[in-house]
Amino acid sequence: MKKILIISDTHRKNDNYLNVMKKCGPFDMVIHCGDIEGSEYTICEAAGCPVEMVMGNNDFFSDLPREKEFQLGRYKIWLTHGHNYFVSMDNQTIKKEARAKGVDIVMYGHSHRPVVDYDREIIAVNPGSLTYPRQEGRKPSYIIMEIDSMGDAHFTINYIE
Repeated sequence: MKKILIISDTHRKNDNYLNVMKKCGPFDMVIHCGDIEGSEYTICEAAGCPVEMVMGNNDFFSDLPREKEFQLGRYKIWLTHGHNYFVSMDNQTIKKEARAKGVDIVMYGHSHRPVVDYDREIIAVNPGSLTYPRQEGRKPSYIIMEIDSMGDAHFTINYIE
């Protein structure tokens, strides 16, 4: 079983991230969907495992890539912040782009609202924000992805009270 932490939009406020690492770790991988704002070293150092991250719309002087694709088990992942795909309105544009790229899972942030959206061809995953949540109830959120012994991915949205 592989255990992956998916986070986004920490905006240089890392207390909730560090608490999640202590409470729920260790993880096999950490994936950050952008808006890190200079905390790349802190995120990586606390992870103690491989970290995938991309630049968000507030990562002004970052050397991080805007987007990246990588393999996770049998899944082809596309990681992007999402702000170039109108994700604040809905995830239709980003799912259409994911289909065109031939990926299985798109992971994105930007909207600060958690989503796990399964459709026939694409799984769209947004962990929300650990710092500035915008969904109803406004609780900081993150996703734990588990890949089971059969290679199937399972996603759980978690909230910090």
